[in-house]
Amino acid sequence: MPTLTNIILVITATTTALMAGLFYAFSCSVNLGLARLSNAEYISAMQSINRAIQNPIFFAAFFGAPILLPLSVFLHYGQPLSARFWFLLAATIIYLIGTFGVTIFGNVPLNNVLDRFNLQSASEEETALQRANFEGRWNNLNTIRTVSSTLAIVFVVIACLSLR
Repeated sequence: MPTLTNIILVITATTTALMAGLFYAFSCSVNLGLARLSNAEYISAMQSINRAIQNPIFFAAFFGAPILLPLSVFLHYGQPLSARFWFLLAATIIYLIGTFGVTIFGNVPLNNVLDRFNLQSASEEETALQRANFEGRWNNLNTIRTVSSTLAIVFVVIACLSLR
């Protein structure tokens, strides 16, 4: 019979895995495809993606993981501290700093600057400069998110397989 703690752990793993998958998809396909676009096409596409991703389905996983990871740590706290607790704690720290923190303090500010960029009134040089100021930094931050969220889900899976 599933317990509330185990149900929360499964939902924690699911939201963490969904976010790792999203960042991985950007790293290995979306960003590669966007790199082939002209400067104006690239900026237009990223503006569109950044606006479209702000939806309830995305937000459920994006905000779910950083809420559920610490909750899972709390629910598995006990004396003596179990391997499951330590793996969940590691996943939480990695995710909160390397995924959620990088997104909030790195990618989102870059997205906001890009969103304010008026592509219709910009010159070709301004458009090229905007892309140059955005693309490399955003992709590097996404790589950090990809690695950290992947490590986090690995630790969550190991926690699921560990003895309580």
